[in-house]
Amino acid sequence: MHPEEKMNFTERRKYLALMRRRYLEASRAERSGLLDEMEAVTRFHRKYLIRLMQDPVALQRKPRRRERGPVYGSNVRAAVSLIARALDYPAAERLQPVLRPMALLLAQQGLLQVDEDLLNQLEVISVATTRRILDQLPRDKPRPAASGPRPHPAPLLKIPAGRIPWNIGEPGHFEIDLVHHCGLSASGEYIYTLVMVDVDTGWTELRAFLDRSYRVVEDAFRQVFRRIPFSIRELHPDNGSEFFNAHLLRFWEQHLPEATISRSRPYHKNDNRFVEERNHTLVRSWIGDDRLDTVAQTLILNRVYDRLWVYANLFLPVMRMAEKVQIPVEGGKFRTRRIYDRARPPLERLEEKGVIPPHQLEALKQLRDQTNPLQLREEIYTLIEHLFSLPGATPGVTENVFETLNLPPILPEAVLAPVTLSFDG
Repeated sequence: MHPEEKMNFTERRKYLALMRRRYLEASRAERSGLLDEMEAVTRFHRKYLIRLMQDPVALQRKPRRRERGPVYGSNVRAAVSLIARALDYPAAERLQPVLRPMALLLAQQGLLQVDEDLLNQLEVISVATTRRILDQLPRDKPRPAASGPRPHPAPLLKIPAGRIPWNIGEPGHFEIDLVHHCGLSASGEYIYTLVMVDVDTGWTELRAFLDRSYRVVEDAFRQVFRRIPFSIRELHPDNGSEFFNAHLLRFWEQHLPEATISRSRPYHKNDNRFVEERNHTLVRSWIGDDRLDTVAQTLILNRVYDRLWVYANLFLPVMRMAEKVQIPVEGGKFRTRRIYDRARPPLERLEEKGVIPPHQLEALKQLRDQTNPLQLREEIYTLIEHLFSLPGATPGVTENVFETLNLPPILPEAVLAPVTLSFDG
């Protein structure tokens, strides 16, 4: 709070006297809210506020028999001001203990005149008094605004920020994120998982790549775009530079000319709440947090994701919120009740929407009918065991990321027909 905005003692008492009328007329729940407000405004302890509300006499300020004069004169204020300037205006808690030694040092250099009385006052002055003196001092040089957020790169400023509505009502709006498989150390090269989730149906795409150069990120998007069986209307990543750079933006514009590119707001994790949930349920809960950093591990991890693609999109049921209801509660407030629809796999939801071409829908349903989910689950676990049996990268030896590129997913060609980049308005 700015010093000019602080209440003095009399202003606080006037404010509390006005609040007391509301407090006495309020219910128990309302009183709790009023106490919260008074705590925030006055900075008084809650128990002290309760006593003031119960005792009207306590709110009246008793006049002093004799007004107290200033304890510290202008010489003390001048000394504190000079010492604070010499130390670049530290906080009062840091400044108060060094006032006396700094005064002696400045006196030796001829910058400050001191006597025994001034030195004694600088030694016994309190932190609170020092803070009040500092609050009244003008700063000769304002600090540069270096502690604020870094400016966004130019490509990012052109992209609208927000979040995809939970009730968007049509498939094709994808939230995007990266999961880091770095273990306890983020140094060096390691594997990332690209996660894309359709907000409306829960359809999920997973692709692993080694390192985070544009070449491997583009290749991951190419493989994912080739596999999505319906039109992409929107891509919504966070603000990471792996997504918002000139190369990848140009790639998106060339391959998805009719799609909207948006981004989440900085420091608003809930703007990508659907993909954050998939990061846990389909990546962390299966793969864990260990470090993965080799070409061999990348290839095996993508084999895991090929099977998870079938398992999650064709078999695992997804719940979607259908309605939000505001229920009134005590005190004139409301509680939000979320009503969910019947849990269904993403493929079934897409079939209801009618957005998958008939030949691809038939291929996906045939794949589902011919797949044993129990056996598929065991295959996933077997591949994960094999993944973690592989050795990690050798220190000093560079992995060849080009060995991981342009490897298509292991799925029927009818499913992977290249119609996913078309748009139907």
